[in-house]
Amino acid sequence: MNERILVVDDEPAIVDAVVYALRRDGFEVDTAVDGREALEAGRAGSYDVLVLDLMLPEISGLDVCRMLRAESDVPIVMLTARDAEVDRVLGLELGADDYVTKPFSTAELVSRVRAILRRRELDRTPAQGAIVRVGGLELDLVRHRVRVDGREVELTASELSLLSLLASAPDRVFARREIMQHLWNSTFVGSERACDIHVSNLRRKIEPDPARPKRLLTVRSAGYKLVPV
Repeated sequence: MNERILVVDDEPAIVDAVVYALRRDGFEVDTAVDGREALEAGRAGSYDVLVLDLMLPEISGLDVCRMLRAESDVPIVMLTARDAEVDRVLGLELGADDYVTKPFSTAELVSRVRAILRRRELDRTPAQGAIVRVGGLELDLVRHRVRVDGREVELTASELSLLSLLASAPDRVFARREIMQHLWNSTFVGSERACDIHVSNLRRKIEPDPARPKRLLTVRSAGYKLVPV
């Protein structure tokens, strides 16, 4: 069965181009033209990825992202204006998985969607030693559950992927570009900022004091490492 994608944008030319590219690549694609329609479709449909423009009538894309993320872990790729860094940061903080800036090539967008789906499929594949423990962290990679000092925490798909990568080699420093390449197949310079935001979101959930992290550490400008605590 082909993966289902919901494309949300109020610009017909963009919708036509994106839908054509995704269908040509074998995806099933539905569309929505405003935030209210997107929210209804996202709640009613079983989609594998949402491609969501942030500037939408009725309900903003940011609000759609926030509301859907509270109810679902469906991956979300944001479409944003090139100069809208504040919106990109806020979207990632609300739980979006990746972003593509306008104007963009449809090949890049399809690549981002493919990368997210590959990562999600790997996350769903049970691995040998599916229980990973790093200090007070316990990752159940089969049931997709994480416990911190005995307390279960809810992570998005991207946060779980990031934590699984770091936990695969505790105390090893992972460079930002390495993280983005591994998880989202992205080596764009701007994506390093996205990596920082995903790390910040994860810290809020696994650190007793996110402002003074003890588990997920920044190693100068080199990158990040997870330490047993």
